Parts: sequence; structure tokens; C-alpha cells
Amino acid sequence: MKKLALALSVVAAMSSSVMAEGNAEVGKTKAIVCSACHGADGNSMIDMYPKLAGQHPAYLEKQLTEFRLAAKTGGAEGRMNPIMIGFAMGLSDEDIADLSAYFSSQVQAASNVADVPAAGEKLYKGGDTARGITACVACHGPEGKGASAAGFPMVGGQHANYIKIQLTQFRDGLRHNDLNGMMQDVAKKLSDADIEALSKYISSIKH
Repeated sequence: MKKLALALSVVAAMSSSVMAEGNAEVGKTKAIVCSACHGADGNSMIDMYPKLAGQHPAYLEKQLTEFRLAAKTGGAEGRMNPIMIGFAMGLSDEDIADLSAYFSSQVQAASNVADVPAAGEKLYKGGDTARGITACVACHGPEGKGASAAGFPMVGGQHANYIKIQLTQFRDGLRHNDLNGMMQDVAKKLSDADIEALSKYISSIKH
């Protein structure tokens, strides 16, 4: 909770920072190379790759910038992903802004999730005080829309498998580009069953 409070305290500063103004139409052309994994409109048909459609542009810019940073530093900084660093390493700030503007302007396709565990909804909405697990709703909201100004991504409707992969990576320390280490703090307390249940519930959220 202390890290959550600290993160929220920097919202004003983040909101006042100047982001590059992307051009969605230009980004559409640049996004052709992204379509094999993420779909032409940002709705990936492969569940290990995220849906980008409708995601906050600032969050997309952050991720692409950090993939590029990882490429330049050999993974010492930023977000390491063997596939994404290959694409991101040659992107300019303008490219990143245009791509982010395009994908954020698209509409996310709904997910079809069967057998959503009740435990997933319980953890998402209420957390687990006994284990020190903060409710996901605190940052990502009841509809999973997140908060752009605070840097919290939209997660509702995302592929369950992608969510599962990311939560596991946060838990295992393989991903560590989260704001103030908040996701790592939460994920390290989750069991495999927790992650499975949460992933399915989050994917089932409609907004």
C-alpha cells in the first residue's frame, strides 16, 4: 500500500510531462510491420501477444521506449524481450508516438473466456489482506481500464494467456519495468492458481 500511495503521489508530475504528439494516420502505415503479431488493428489473434487496441497511448509509448532502451543497453535497462527489442531498436521518438497514437485509437475486441474462477474476481476486487495482496481494482479500476495519467494500463479484455505470462514474469523477476516495483510486489505473493484465476477474470472484463 505504501508503494501504491507513493505512485499515486507522482500522478500530477507525470500528467504535466510533455509527451510527443503522435499522428494516428501516419502510425497506421508504420504499424503494418506490427500486424503479424498484434493484428492490423491491434487485436492480436495470438494469445501470447497482447492486444494493443485501445491501450493508453502514454503506456504504449513507455513500453516501446523501454524496449528500445533494452536493445541499446543489452537488457541492462528498460524492458527486455527478444522479439520486441529487434523491432524497437530502430524506432525514433516520432515513430513511437505515431504507433502509440494509432493503436490507442482502435477498438479492443472482446475476449471469450469460459469457466472464469470466482477466486479471480475476489482477488481482483478485494485482494487478500492476510497475504498482503492489494486489490487490482485499486490501480486498474472496476472495468480494468487503468489510469493513463498514473501510468496504469488498461487490462480488462486482454488475452488471459498474455496476462498470465506477464504476472508470472513480474513474480519471477523477469520483468521489472513497473512503476516503483508495484507489480513485482503484488505478483511475488501470487500462487500459480492465483495467477490462473486472475488472468481469466481480467480477460473476461467487458468495458
